[in-house]
Amino acid sequence: MSPVGGSGKKHSESGTARLLGSGASGILELFTFHPVDTVAKRLMSNTDKIFGNGQTMAQSMSKLNQVIFREAASKATVSKYISLFPGLGYAAGYKVAQRMYKFGGQPVARDLLDRHYGQSFTRTFGERNGKAMMHATAGSLIGIGEVALLPLDVLKIKRQTNPEAFRGRGLFRIVADEGMALYRGAGWTMMRNAPGSFALFGGSAFVKEFVFGLEDYNKATFMQNFFASIGGAVASLTVSAPMDVIKTRIQARSFDSPESGMTILRRMVQQEGFGAFFKGLTPKILVVGPKLVFGFTLAQWFIPTFDRMLKGGSVAKAEQ
Repeated sequence: MSPVGGSGKKHSESGTARLLGSGASGILELFTFHPVDTVAKRLMSNTDKIFGNGQTMAQSMSKLNQVIFREAASKATVSKYISLFPGLGYAAGYKVAQRMYKFGGQPVARDLLDRHYGQSFTRTFGERNGKAMMHATAGSLIGIGEVALLPLDVLKIKRQTNPEAFRGRGLFRIVADEGMALYRGAGWTMMRNAPGSFALFGGSAFVKEFVFGLEDYNKATFMQNFFASIGGAVASLTVSAPMDVIKTRIQARSFDSPESGMTILRRMVQQEGFGAFFKGLTPKILVVGPKLVFGFTLAQWFIPTFDRMLKGGSVAKAEQ
């Protein structure tokens, strides 16, 4: 089974199995990769140059240590590692909901596009290109809708990059105080998600279609899914990196001192140069391989497993 769906006549897992499988993979992915996500977010929200400007390598490494570990920079290794788990509760809510929505929702969107616009995609792009484009477009539409989960993402990022914003306030107090401000950066989020999800699902479909020649993407082997996932994820991270940096900086600001995306954009160009738009990209790409092997493979295994369990229960009840 593949979360990105398939084409033609095939066995289709139930919606419940898709939600349970994608949710379970999201939970396991969260606990494995949350520290790396924290490192990437802290590098993206950092506005100072770590290397260069006449600094020695020792000074640069000291600054990098400070940016990544914050107040735990001078503590023991275990304490440093634990410091990379801020906002885990918000991250759990966001990651599980996001995985269930994205991997469970994209096949639904693709089926709707196929039902209503399938012939249009085929006429415009050809049969094989049309199928890959349909997967990409469905992913893009689902990616835009992810903005509904933005408050959880905002709270997670603030806990990772600006914990002072939470001093003396619990979750419900923050929600009551901030209200719609938790959707700050929604426009930039949609501008990041639309091309990012398009590249993620489209890149994966492209590899399966043109590299492996699969007619039914659900029949991809473990290694085929591995390489297709890597291709889609690297394309997605690279395409969405500039918008992701701006979105992260908007959301990392204190609640009482917001800043517009255009202001951040201008200052980045003037003070940091265009390289600032790709800050944090290297650590994110470095974990794309293991992260997707872990999360994507587990989703593929969990979803059909849950489907068999659910259908097995139904058969057993019918036989009684």
